[in-house]
Amino acid sequence: MGNCFSDVKGGQQAVGGAGGDGSSTAGTGHNDAVDYFFRAKGEVALFTPIELSLSASKLCDRDYISKSDPMAVVYMKRRDGKLEELGRTEVIMNNLDPTWIQKINVTYQFEIVQTLVFRVYDVDTEYHMIPVKMLKLEHQDFLGEASCVVSEIVTKRDRSLTLNLHSRDGRSSRNLGTLTVRAEETVALRNVVEITFRCSDLVNKDLFSKSDPFLRISRIVETGSSIPICKTEVVNNNLNPTWKPLCLTMQQFVSKVNSWQVTPLVIECFDFNSSGNHLMIGKLQKSVAELENLYQSRAGAKIIAPSSGFRHHEKVLRSELFVERFVEKQLYSFLDYISSGFELSFMVAVDFTASNGNPRSPDSLHYIDPLGRLNAYQQVLDADNGRRLESSTGRIATRDIVQFVPMREVHGGQISVVQVLLEELPSQFLTYVRSRDMKPLNV
Repeated sequence: MGNCFSDVKGGQQAVGGAGGDGSSTAGTGHNDAVDYFFRAKGEVALFTPIELSLSASKLCDRDYISKSDPMAVVYMKRRDGKLEELGRTEVIMNNLDPTWIQKINVTYQFEIVQTLVFRVYDVDTEYHMIPVKMLKLEHQDFLGEASCVVSEIVTKRDRSLTLNLHSRDGRSSRNLGTLTVRAEETVALRNVVEITFRCSDLVNKDLFSKSDPFLRISRIVETGSSIPICKTEVVNNNLNPTWKPLCLTMQQFVSKVNSWQVTPLVIECFDFNSSGNHLMIGKLQKSVAELENLYQSRAGAKIIAPSSGFRHHEKVLRSELFVERFVEKQLYSFLDYISSGFELSFMVAVDFTASNGNPRSPDSLHYIDPLGRLNAYQQVLDADNGRRLESSTGRIATRDIVQFVPMREVHGGQISVVQVLLEELPSQFLTYVRSRDMKPLNV
């Protein structure tokens, strides 16, 4: 019925707006420095930021017992012919017709031929607990590849292009499925909305326990089709769930500034199944403005059971959706903090982790069990039963901004170790300050 979106936690993780800190949108400002340079001179930069949404159909099934768990990787071909990775989607479990939520940001330049390369992989089960950015692609099963020029997408009437997937060498005539790319122009909006949803009296879809509900939110575009923009985490065994806050930018709602409040959103509630065959509990359609009204009135909105089979009418359920929190915030960029006077301390350490043994061996302290059994480190971290850890003085434990780089990746000297260490710093810094509601010094 629905797709299973996975980054870690076996598909139960939130995608596209989790955490309430806006970190999911950190990548949208990848031309921040260029834009800042032009704005400082009173000029307009000659590029157009666009956002790519990806979906695929009829992918090859590489799994024997279940279906493939696909992930897409997008590259830009540089002038020297080498590929530069732009981003990766989340992993969708057990699905040969995935619609990914994670968007890929590209800067469209009219005067340059920009070739995109798309590769789809089947992620092996043993890697499902690893964040997609850390996945080694050579360890995954290759499902197919396609390429196009950015201008081919944006010049289509509906800005959507369907490509046939083929083998890496392009010689195989075997049908490997198709990949559809949709482009939308984005606007540098600094406002975000933090929303907390809860439901009451959900229909129970399980026989021996209660439903494991999650929400998927999609935006209806001009053509009438819908594009998923985020999903909540799964709340296990609960018919009255409250999900963690979603933090969404205005551009996730709509790319037109003057109509974001009235753009219709489809909110679907599913019962999670590890097989990927999620059961639809119900859905409803609301605009952002209507969601804000629900919050202000403290009223609930009825959830509708979709029509199925011979029954063509929709049924209004007892189940209701509530908006527990609705807050508009301003989203500050990395440059906003740096230019206001923020200073960063930088420290490098070497961890000789080989003493723990091969992480693929069950004897290693770093072994990640595909069945979910905790290793020694995870057991210690989990001993707090979900509560915040405190020191003997009562100080709450927090995580510093840390970037780990395997030495084997920089040992040959082809990549600067400083470059790799600093690569993720802006997004990690933004996650840190936003989670603590820290503003630039001049605000």
